[in-house]
Amino acid sequence: MFDFNTLAEFSRANCVTICTFLVPANLLVTILTMVLTALRRPSHQIWQSAAIASFFASVMILHVYTWFLIGVVMAPTYILMSLAISCLLTNLAAIIFHRRYGNSTSLSNNA
Repeated sequence: MFDFNTLAEFSRANCVTICTFLVPANLLVTILTMVLTALRRPSHQIWQSAAIASFFASVMILHVYTWFLIGVVMAPTYILMSLAISCLLTNLAAIIFHRRYGNSTSLSNNA
């Protein structure tokens, strides 16, 4: 059976290791999504990159939430939460930008 308390304790006990991986992973994959969008790469590449980045950001949100559950309200928890939320919003904005403006350059080149 799934025990959330055990998972939350694991998350808090290994906080430094988890954050050491998640912070650069969030930033690198989100930057990759922005670069792929700026280079007008195909949609499946942007969606794949955004999905991976959103997964990392969601894991970070859940990790920070375990700290909020026990009442830890400090600057690092808010900083990590805002990093994760801004990564999610940036990936969403990249997908929306690509859907709106990704095909417009190919139409103007054909005319």
